[in-house]
Amino acid sequence: MKSFIVKIQKAWRMWKKSGFFRGIGIGLEYAHTFLSAFFVGSGDILFISTGVGDSAYYRTHNIAEELEIHGFKVAKTVSDNPNLSKLANKFKIFILHRTVYNKNIKKLIEKAKQQKKEIIFDTDDLVHDPQYLTHMDYFKKMSKIEQDEYRNGIGAEIVNDPYVKVCTTTVSYLADKLKEKGKRVIIVPNKFSEHELNLANKIFKKKKNNDGFVKIIYSSGTLSHNKDFATIRNVIVDVLKKHRNVKLLLMGPLDVPDDISFPKEQVKIIPRVSRNELYAQLYRADINLVPLEIGNPFCESKSAIKFTESSIVGVPSVAVRNRTFSEAISDGVDGFLADNPEEWMNKIERLIEDEKLRKEMGKNAREKIIRQYTNKNSRNDEYYQYIKSKIKE
Repeated sequence: MKSFIVKIQKAWRMWKKSGFFRGIGIGLEYAHTFLSAFFVGSGDILFISTGVGDSAYYRTHNIAEELEIHGFKVAKTVSDNPNLSKLANKFKIFILHRTVYNKNIKKLIEKAKQQKKEIIFDTDDLVHDPQYLTHMDYFKKMSKIEQDEYRNGIGAEIVNDPYVKVCTTTVSYLADKLKEKGKRVIIVPNKFSEHELNLANKIFKKKKNNDGFVKIIYSSGTLSHNKDFATIRNVIVDVLKKHRNVKLLLMGPLDVPDDISFPKEQVKIIPRVSRNELYAQLYRADINLVPLEIGNPFCESKSAIKFTESSIVGVPSVAVRNRTFSEAISDGVDGFLADNPEEWMNKIERLIEDEKLRKEMGKNAREKIIRQYTNKNSRNDEYYQYIKSKIKE
């Protein structure tokens, strides 16, 4: 019941931030994903998530597709499925993505253990470890019932279970945190599905609307990124005041203060959009921004999707110079890295003033993403071999 209430509260916040009609569209997309998860097929591997948002999409839908491309038989469901425990008999491997430890999950795990089935814990952030909650800015804005769900860690009971030997995750920073718990960790990066790649390819072939402005976009994605944007807010104000030919596109549920000093005629607010709309909105821009708080463990654990999502449509990024983005971006080749106001200003201005550089960097970024971050070209032998070994047992 608590999990259901939390979902309603999240949906309500999304609706308020997105507007009525966009909210309906996103809500229907989520509802379709959620309801379809109750119709579970057969196979060797079952992915289970608690949510149906972007995180679950990348970590269950897209990875399931990746495994199917490589010959595995996969199905997906959600932790609210009342028949979940019955599925213990139908599959050999259970991959639990950030699942809340509810009665359904508890029964499934008990049955899987009795049958000596493989249980893998998957995560793309640190919500499973309550010691890091103080670093999660959004936690303070949650309702009490939602805070209660997070307080002990989402999936902490699973990742701390000695029976669970293997975890999968998105980036090396998170991998190291999981290794501290004595787990074998396999990095499975977020990749684009066949549908997303085809969608991005169609968008990329379209001619961009040239209205004489250079457009810079910041996509917040979720409500947890207010402090991230604040790290470069003053830089962006200076950029806009200095370059009157620049427009700033703020997309997603970002709380922009009323007294913000941005020149209003140069700023456009775009409500949160569905995944099918996302790439068209990103393609409107010429430069993408990826700021994060430096030294914040929650921010350090974020994957590189804010770089990959703009890159798939050829839009170059200026991103924070942390471990994850330093591993994803070749600075000056397929993106820029920055870690202080002067560097942010310098690299944003270089892209504003040099259209040839923007196009070349965007081209390089897009080629890298297609090579390394698509299911179509996926290669992860360690992961595939481990899965195969457990299916054969």
